[in-house]
Amino acid sequence: MLKLARGITQLNIWIGKICAWLIVPMFLALIADVIMRYVVGSVTIWTAELAQLIFGVYSVIAGGYLLVNRGHVNVDILYGRFSKKRKAVVDLATSFLFVFFMLVLIWQSADMAWESIEKMETSYSVWNPYIWPVKLAVPVAGILLFLQGIVRMVSDWRAIKGLENDPDVWGKQAADGPAH
Repeated sequence: MLKLARGITQLNIWIGKICAWLIVPMFLALIADVIMRYVVGSVTIWTAELAQLIFGVYSVIAGGYLLVNRGHVNVDILYGRFSKKRKAVVDLATSFLFVFFMLVLIWQSADMAWESIEKMETSYSVWNPYIWPVKLAVPVAGILLFLQGIVRMVSDWRAIKGLENDPDVWGKQAADGPAH
């Protein structure tokens, strides 16, 4: 079980690190748009839309990575003061909301992505790129986040039981190298 949890965590870390590089083509597309518009005096029809498509993938695919590093938004007014065990109890008590939301997200987005793939859907703009890959990224991201959420729930359960467990270290070790 620990190997599977570490494997899921490592996969999300790897995807998060690769995903971070999506900023480069997005930035280059926007710079090209600005240069073409204000320096050359010619408007491009594809740069802004390309940046939007890249950002769509960028914004959803790293959800599992964020969960590994506890980067998702939460309200820390009380929670931040809790002990690790109490945080685990609160997280487990609310995990049914996470599971419900993720199952609906995966189900609905997979249906949407499948329909888009069947139609080979495009954006219907002047440039008209395929958008099904971006729509496919949503259920893939949902599955990755859901799997990392299961790892987090097992981690919380282990924390409540007082068992040796620290998934935060798994993420830090992968990012920083082995702990000394």
